[in-house]
Amino acid sequence: MSKLLEVKDLCVSFDTHAGEVQAVRGVSFDLKKGETLAIVGESGSGKSVTSKALMGLIPNPPGRIKQGEILFEGKDLTKMTEKALQGVRGKDIAMIFQDPMTSLNPTMTIGNQIMEGLIKHQNMPRSEARAKAVELLDLVGIINPEVRLKQYPHQFSGGMRQRVVIAMALACNPKLLIADEPTTALDVTIQAQILELMKDIQKKTDAAIIFITHDLGVVANVADRVAVMYAGKIVEIGTTDDIFYNPKHPYTWGLLASMPSLESEEAELIAIPGSPPDLLKPPQGDAFAARNPRALKIDFEMEPPMFKVSDTHYAATWLLHENAPPMDPPEVVQNRIRQMKEGANHGS
Repeated sequence: MSKLLEVKDLCVSFDTHAGEVQAVRGVSFDLKKGETLAIVGESGSGKSVTSKALMGLIPNPPGRIKQGEILFEGKDLTKMTEKALQGVRGKDIAMIFQDPMTSLNPTMTIGNQIMEGLIKHQNMPRSEARAKAVELLDLVGIINPEVRLKQYPHQFSGGMRQRVVIAMALACNPKLLIADEPTTALDVTIQAQILELMKDIQKKTDAAIIFITHDLGVVANVADRVAVMYAGKIVEIGTTDDIFYNPKHPYTWGLLASMPSLESEEAELIAIPGSPPDLLKPPQGDAFAARNPRALKIDFEMEPPMFKVSDTHYAATWLLHENAPPMDPPEVVQNRIRQMKEGANHGS
């Protein structure tokens, strides 16, 4: 299967009064047609900046892509003019933003907002665009689409607004859909419905999806592969099974340990100690070392390279060096992995 997207050594910085913030530091990954890649990590890890860079939405100034390539169907988006990018945005690459209320225009009907992209990118006559808008609202599970088309965003619930935003993103049959925390503001039941909807749409359209979230638990059932980001870098990447059942980076261990568990009798949630580093002055060595109770001496001195665990699984941790002492994940992580495996076996 050929690669739809290849990101190579992407670096994005923002110039502030305090100095240069290195928000994304050498990120590389690829994506095949019809595949879902989840990018996970805490707030400030560089997930959203990476997604905005893919869309050509880094505001300059203060932001800039310092180096790297973003190859979409072989064409480097970083070399395109704004006019050329406008032809790609919405048509080939579409984005579902975190807050549907800021994505929707409160003064326009839902129908007009969906039709706008169809008329602009597909040159559809208005009557045809209207019929397509009805079809899209039906696809995303909105009842009475003909009536709802004439209504305004304030007449929809949060979950329904998010469905409208998904319908808008799907309007021009994009090849790549970027979903930036699309379920964060929704309750758990609606969240599950939106995730199911996205899986269903992907089966029908064969679009590739980049799913950005801080919640590792959300991606277990939707992603084919998972990239774990920390301090502007990808620290571990692999198939969903690689990351959930055989995690190698201590930061991934921390994310898994902090997932709430229904099986656990402990009421207390486990948090990763400390805070992410200041990217005005990125730390020497492994950026996670200061928060890692099991850090090795070398973690504070040298940045680890990406070590190969298998053909699908890579992690940037000195624990994978041949001279590193053997170290298993903490017991809480091992218990969580066991629970997930048991849950998967019961579900199959």
